[in-house]
Amino acid sequence: MQTFTATADRAWDRAPVGDSLLPPPNPAERIACRVDPRDLRRLDLYAVLTAAGIAPRPGDREAIEALSALSDSVHEALHRWLNSVI
Repeated sequence: MQTFTATADRAWDRAPVGDSLLPPPNPAERIACRVDPRDLRRLDLYAVLTAAGIAPRPGDREAIEALSALSDSVHEALHRWLNSVI
């Protein structure tokens, strides 16, 4: 049976102290991903509702899905209305 013991010689303990920033991402290495506009509108609607202090309830999912299927101009109106509540 093999046993493991904790030692003070761990790699993260030897890391340099101080601010070490990660290098900026290389745009050529990005994963190609396209988010459906309907998904973007749904996420945006959740964000606007939350910012307006309107917490969506679990039963509201169907309504949010239906609103997400509407056009961008409808969403612009929704945002304008909800932002006037804030």
